[in-house]
Amino acid sequence: MLVCYGEILMRLSPPDRLRFAQAGQFDVRYGGAEANVACAYVQMGGRAKMVTVLPESGLGDAAVASVAGFGVDCSAIRRKGERIGIYFLEKGASYRPSKVIYDRKNSAIAKVSRGDFDWDAILEGADDFFFTGITPAVSDPVVLLDALQICRKKGIRVWCDVNYRATLWSTTKAGAVMTPMLSYVDVLVVNEEHARDLFGVTPGYGITKPEDRLASLGEQLKKLFGCREVVLTARESISSDDNEIWALLYADGKVSKSSQYKLHIVDRVGGGDALSAALIYTESGCIENRLVDTSDRQRQIDFACAANALKHSVEGDVLIATAEEVCAVMESVKDGGRVRVVR
Repeated sequence: MLVCYGEILMRLSPPDRLRFAQAGQFDVRYGGAEANVACAYVQMGGRAKMVTVLPESGLGDAAVASVAGFGVDCSAIRRKGERIGIYFLEKGASYRPSKVIYDRKNSAIAKVSRGDFDWDAILEGADDFFFTGITPAVSDPVVLLDALQICRKKGIRVWCDVNYRATLWSTTKAGAVMTPMLSYVDVLVVNEEHARDLFGVTPGYGITKPEDRLASLGEQLKKLFGCREVVLTARESISSDDNEIWALLYADGKVSKSSQYKLHIVDRVGGGDALSAALIYTESGCIENRLVDTSDRQRQIDFACAANALKHSVEGDVLIATAEEVCAVMESVKDGGRVRVVR
């Protein structure tokens, strides 16, 4: 079982890619990095539990119902506080970038404190624990550290996506807070920019080839934090509508680079979360993992990046796809990216 800890947010977006100034109404969805991972993981065939804090209100009920609707265990969600965190998303188009405005100050999770969660009980029977750098940015890091220490005691694999958000805290503070946490992490997901800005890790001098730069970062991060594996993600933004993505897995002293995906974007929110969910899925021991041999590192990173790519075609924060559908994307890109009607 996978346990995810982080904030569930209400997402408000103007329809049809309207700008905020044009909006007469908003589409409502619920998400958040850790919740997105939990929901996507269950869609692939795993079991997941969500840990968070939400107010005892109609909006809190709606957020719980949304996550529970994907099949996620919500029994560890604590109900307290006065408000749910909100983010407003203005989708970009062509040369106009997407914009996010957070309204999460004093949200329920910001008031979390030691004693709100019985981590020993919550983590009983868990195989994996996932968090992002967003969680210690918006809540008391001590609560997360308590969970990480229990994970270490119980032998639970810990996964972290650095997921730095400049609107939430500075790179200096993020690096200082996260550095001790990463000593508990088995698998770290990060990009080149965040590795440099938060932890001062840069590629070796004179290395210019993209995959060599990421391989250098992976080796250094592994040594710095003692991680078992490091995943480096990369993105080239051609426009708000079209991106190219790929990823690299550094494990066992070897580097595996995924296929590259040219994307025409429906909704890019949650792409990295889908990648994390797929990575965890490949090591979860689910019987469906016959699709992805965990000894085949190349297939693991290809599967994860295919999930990332597929998420960009799905509206909302969560990847809604089975493991078989992710595998179909993975295989299709090797066949020239041909997409055929399924009938």
